[in-house]
Amino acid sequence: MRPLTEHDVRTSFVNCSKGEAKRLRLPRDFAELPWDDLDFLGWRDPGAPERAYLVAERGGRLVGVALRGTSGAKRGFTARSMCSLCLTTRTSGGVALMTARRTGEAGRQGDSVGHYLCGDLDCSLYVRGRKQSVAGGDLDETLTVEEKVARVRSNLEAFLAQVTR
Repeated sequence: MRPLTEHDVRTSFVNCSKGEAKRLRLPRDFAELPWDDLDFLGWRDPGAPERAYLVAERGGRLVGVALRGTSGAKRGFTARSMCSLCLTTRTSGGVALMTARRTGEAGRQGDSVGHYLCGDLDCSLYVRGRKQSVAGGDLDETLTVEEKVARVRSNLEAFLAQVTR
């Protein structure tokens, strides 16, 4: 992903008001993000953990989506959940249901889309091996890193298509 500016991020949102986008808090480490290793920028609001945000390039432009996330159920250490973007297996609430209000009339009527995503939204780092799941039980796959990255991008595209329908 190309490095983004604060202005890029704030003007990319498609499912919230300009005021909401203006007030959102950027990630604490925004200036030091590993842009080359990111397929999308995702973060939880440091002041309101139930709020999350995702910004990705789609069709040559940036698309930002405001999300509402659960804190993830604190189930036993042996209980595992899988992220629908990167297919990383996580324990102890590491995967959370994230919902996004749809764009347009459907969103104004309260329609939303939900997916189970890594609670920290670091899917790009998990598939590249830059971050490890505590579960340590990643799928035993024969896919290359490039193929896993392509899968994340494909799953992300499908999610964004559902939000922007």
